[in-house]
Amino acid sequence: MSKLPPVLRSLRFPVIGSPLFIISNPQLVIAQCKAGVIGAMPALNARPASQLDEWLAEITEALAAHDKAHPDNPAAPFAINQIVHKSNDRLDQDMALCVKYKVPVYITSLGAREDIYAAAHSHGGVVLHDIINNRFAHKAIEKGADGLVAVAAGAGGHAGVKSPFALVQEIRQWFDGPLALSGAIATGGSILAAQAMGADFAYIGSAFIATHEAHASDAYKQAIVECNSDDIVYSNLFTGVHGNYLAPSIRAAGLDPEHLPESDPSKMNFSGTAVKAWKDIWGCGQGIGAITEVTSAAERIARLKAEYEAARQRLLSSAGPISTAA
Repeated sequence: MSKLPPVLRSLRFPVIGSPLFIISNPQLVIAQCKAGVIGAMPALNARPASQLDEWLAEITEALAAHDKAHPDNPAAPFAINQIVHKSNDRLDQDMALCVKYKVPVYITSLGAREDIYAAAHSHGGVVLHDIINNRFAHKAIEKGADGLVAVAAGAGGHAGVKSPFALVQEIRQWFDGPLALSGAIATGGSILAAQAMGADFAYIGSAFIATHEAHASDAYKQAIVECNSDDIVYSNLFTGVHGNYLAPSIRAAGLDPEHLPESDPSKMNFSGTAVKAWKDIWGCGQGIGAITEVTSAAERIARLKAEYEAARQRLLSSAGPISTAA
């Protein structure tokens, strides 16, 4: 069994809502936490930077009020995603605000820094670092991260190419701390499967885009409902880093999703119109075939819980010796 810090050990349902660039907001985070999963958002979603102070106050106050009113059903902790990259000139300012509000969980991306981890640890915060391979996993833990988010093939947005089976088994050969798995997880059965492989948590993003609380266009949400894995395109054109995107948004930008060039995204300009990743080109994972309607975050989580329990019961009822007869 993994060694989990108390803030993660108390989580009653093993799901982390992944921080969705532009899309995640306090309303979605609060709804996720109240429904029992870790809600997360990127610090950079708060614009201008001063808005992060307001958002952190809103989240902490809302969850505290919920816990006071429902002492037998407290909210799950929330998480803030920090982009640890030299291009993020807000990092130090945003971290100072997170420390001020004692953010319980941090999710770091695009760089592992000891000083960032130390700041989170200064008030008891737990840090999970997202990685796409075993080498990056080692670096993050060596720098002081508490746990990992294994971003496997099929995940939305910037995703790796490793099979979740390969990635989890390699990490578990040397690491027994907190481990979340990302990659096409959109059903309760998939959550149980992630645990069976050795992960502690499922890391779910695309399923929460098609919710009422998410800050995404109606067209984006409807595309997730109507599309499936055949409509996901893996390309590095839009940000310089390979990621998974919805084909309809690529076509709407005047491009052929089946014949995308590799290009410098800073020079991207098609038909005289600048195309922006995330805003115009929609990130999405391969698990969306399971998403059949736009609903509230609470309803989506309730369905995941029901599917998870049904899958667990099926597994228990079918358990028995495996025949090795010829």
